[in-house]
Amino acid sequence: MNRYLDIAPEVQAALRENRPVVALESTIISHGMPYPENVETALNVEKIVREAGAVPATIAVIRGRLKAGLSPEEIEYLGKKGYAVTKASRRDLPILVSKGEDGATTVATTMIIAAMAGISVFATGGVGGVHRGAETTMDISADLEELAQTPVMVVCAGAKSILDLGLTLEYLETKGVPVIGYGTQELPAFYTRKSGFGVDYELDTPEQLAHAFHVQREIGFKGGMLVTNPIPEEYSMDPAVINAAIEQALAQAREAGIHGKDTTPYLLAKVKEITGGDSLFSNIRLVYNNARLAAQTAAALAALR
Repeated sequence: MNRYLDIAPEVQAALRENRPVVALESTIISHGMPYPENVETALNVEKIVREAGAVPATIAVIRGRLKAGLSPEEIEYLGKKGYAVTKASRRDLPILVSKGEDGATTVATTMIIAAMAGISVFATGGVGGVHRGAETTMDISADLEELAQTPVMVVCAGAKSILDLGLTLEYLETKGVPVIGYGTQELPAFYTRKSGFGVDYELDTPEQLAHAFHVQREIGFKGGMLVTNPIPEEYSMDPAVINAAIEQALAQAREAGIHGKDTTPYLLAKVKEITGGDSLFSNIRLVYNNARLAAQTAAALAALR
């Protein structure tokens, strides 16, 4: 075991006994929502994972320790500290560990720590991707590179609609990452069920998802798999409303000179402000939906081992 990694006893026992475990990120706690909604959402996500038959493992860096599985007190700590916690991608982990500091894990770093711990399935809201204007800025999320090299299945509601979805799909194709639509042939766009872009394959049950990932690992492929799970119809936002809010937020980000890893938290906060909180409500519901599917898939995957 990595000497910088702490696996919670409940998670360790589940892994040892081949019971299903679902990794959960912590950026959504510190950077995705305000307190106390962030803590309430994180605890509810863990509850949903348990109800669907799996053990939750929320992942973070706390005082320099890589954590696979957090206590309620640690989740509260991250939620209260909020933006004071470093948003940690791959490049940040060695520094945070060496300095004994805190880090909220993105999709990329959650995948890294999950793989270290032996966790194969991870539920999040949406993945990062190629930002609009990346042909000049080269602003491409490290999440995509991690999907290309780390063997973890990521269940999400598609790429965040603040991104260039077409270029994101092209990048994933180049990296050989399968993009699966759960019950759909169209890439979901986070707040909405449709984007106008197709996925590589449609699979319709957790068992099919688990089998596809099992085969990918058995073949010896080193990368991950992206499962895109549409937000439930009743929580999907009007595409015209959300797209107008995104365009307004992007314009404000350009005016404010926001770039790099500050871009996504800034845009999500602005979209929430512009939509009067409706986007946050949808965000929470899609995370719950993804957690449930990830737990069902993890259970099916455990049965194949």
